[in-house]
Amino acid sequence: MASRLQIPADDSVLLRVTHSNIKSFSADVRFSLQTTVESAKEKLWRKCGTSVESMKLDLYDDTGAKVCEMDDNLRPLGFYSPQDGYRVHIIDLDPASVTSGGWLEDTSLVEKYSISDEAYNKRDGTFRKFKEKLATQSPSVLENKTSDNYMDDLSSRIKVGDRCEIEPGAKRGVVKFVGRAETVAPGFWVGVEYDEPLGKHDGMVKGKRYFECRPLHGALLRPDKVKVGDYPERDPFDEDEI
Repeated sequence: MASRLQIPADDSVLLRVTHSNIKSFSADVRFSLQTTVESAKEKLWRKCGTSVESMKLDLYDDTGAKVCEMDDNLRPLGFYSPQDGYRVHIIDLDPASVTSGGWLEDTSLVEKYSISDEAYNKRDGTFRKFKEKLATQSPSVLENKTSDNYMDDLSSRIKVGDRCEIEPGAKRGVVKFVGRAETVAPGFWVGVEYDEPLGKHDGMVKGKRYFECRPLHGALLRPDKVKVGDYPERDPFDEDEI
């Protein structure tokens, strides 16, 4: 029989990834079978926030049965014989991890900063003071409101499911929403789920849900910031893989 370590150099596998602390976290990630377990953990750290040192990986088959623990950081993934459709379950062993206690999913647990109107009015350089000054000097500026059809022409070229890249910053993701966002501002907006946790929310903006996505992966942008096309998910380890 061939050794488990005899792995074709160009072979790869698509695995579903879940997390012990972040119940809403679920992603399909492609790995080279030549990638070491440690390198795979580095890649997953960028997606979920669990440190490499605190990360334990369990492999499950497509029936949900546990296959093994991928516990040797120096072995390639191919040693454990994963197949397309298998699941890698991340277990965060750090009780003080940023992923523990629901902090990344339940924003009600985050202490909100607040300031009274009286204290805010005493501050200089605030947006409220700027608006008051602008209204005094040029009232017509505030009267020139954004049209409800603002950027309608650009948004018509974008559809839900499109892969995209955001400028500036070249962040990549997938389009989840196209339309008006009344709680934000008039005109048309595009909701994007970033490939990595580079966003600000999970698709809920100012109390209204515009789309569903993973926590800290969502963004609502004007259509002129969104370029759609063949933008595959970046793999920071591709250059190191043989």
